[in-house]
Amino acid sequence: MEKKHRILVVDDEEIVRQSLRAWFKEDGYEVDTAENADAALRLFEKGKYSLILLDIKMPGMSGMDLLVKLKEYDSDAIIILITAYASVSSAVKALKSGAYDYITKPIDPDELSHIVEKALYQKNLENENVKLKESIDEITKPDNLIGESHQMKEIYSLINTVAQTDTTVLILGESGTGKELVAKAIHLSSKRKYFPLVTVNCGALPESLLESELFGHEKGAFTGAHYRRKGKFEMANGGTIFLDEIGTISNKVQVELLRVIETKQFTRVGGSETISSDFRVIAATNENLEELVKEGMFREDLYYRLNVFTIHIPPLRERIEDIPLLANYFLKKFTSSMNKKITGISDEAMSFMLKYKWPGNVRELENAIERAVVVCRSDKIQLEDLPFRISNNSLYSEVEDKSLSEVERRHIALVLKENNWNISKSAEDLKIDRVTLYNKIKKYGLRKPE
Repeated sequence: MEKKHRILVVDDEEIVRQSLRAWFKEDGYEVDTAENADAALRLFEKGKYSLILLDIKMPGMSGMDLLVKLKEYDSDAIIILITAYASVSSAVKALKSGAYDYITKPIDPDELSHIVEKALYQKNLENENVKLKESIDEITKPDNLIGESHQMKEIYSLINTVAQTDTTVLILGESGTGKELVAKAIHLSSKRKYFPLVTVNCGALPESLLESELFGHEKGAFTGAHYRRKGKFEMANGGTIFLDEIGTISNKVQVELLRVIETKQFTRVGGSETISSDFRVIAATNENLEELVKEGMFREDLYYRLNVFTIHIPPLRERIEDIPLLANYFLKKFTSSMNKKITGISDEAMSFMLKYKWPGNVRELENAIERAVVVCRSDKIQLEDLPFRISNNSLYSEVEDKSLSEVERRHIALVLKENNWNISKSAEDLKIDRVTLYNKIKKYGLRKPE
């Protein structure tokens, strides 16, 4: 049910208050009245009014002074002034003080109704625009870029700096470090955020398909081209194109890519029409482009064209202080999606994660936590819930701190866990027979989880 607009009428004349109340109620509004500024302020502090109709000439505080005071409380308040003593100077003063409009007595009900409806309509549009912008800002807000290490703080600073420009950016880093997230953060922090961010995985496509993917093609350009198709550069018009795994593209595509970046113009495969597109380029690679240039595998001119502003993302092993933050972020993410009640990660499991080298970087950590959430049967992620390679790897890194029997106990427990307590498979992995394994299980007091 639509909420009724509330109107406050402030006038020292009883007959005016009664008349306005009757008119507005007839039009479906809720109406309060006040005979002076003090009464109006008390009502204003208690309730939210869509519009205030305010007489200028009143005993005590004048309507003009009350207008200024109400605007101090709520700068968005819609206030229409009324007076029997109209003048150009008073009208100008009222509008400069923030009044929406200015009408004279005797009041024409039709004119007043029109002004009020227009004011409320405009205010409603403004509110909807604000909500829409807030929704878009929320949707386009950079996320998943997590870390409080000094390396990540430096990256945040670089993102904020370069996002304010149209400079081409080259993002370097090992696989799984989050290069695409950085590209997304740059795009969403830039003036282009309301336009597309188009991603192309250059390494996933052969040369012929990559050309079609980037530049589009005309109908009949090649076998299977049944329709004209827009390319990624065309789709990115106004926005950003993210070229991932840029180090894998062929020399032929490198030549075309350099020309397109320089001119912002291209033709579709099989076409002759020149197409212009306004896009920003962000490229990324886990390869050493300088070495590729030296080996003649990557064009030097394209390298320098892409390498205008470089952001290097360090591997996770070089910013281990971010591991707890990331792990708990992923834990929250997966417990929510799987509807599981897991409140945290045990100290032992976290300790092992901090000692692991994470060759797969953040992506491997995310996968490890997802797996742990799936198998976890307690209220916290335990060491046994982590993938075997992590707990096993960390186990041997702690050998110097543990007795031989403790290392053996832990190793057997992990192998049993990994094999879901399949004795035959565990004995095979441990290179011992089943009887020996049973004896060791008994010796170390190991028990299959309920």
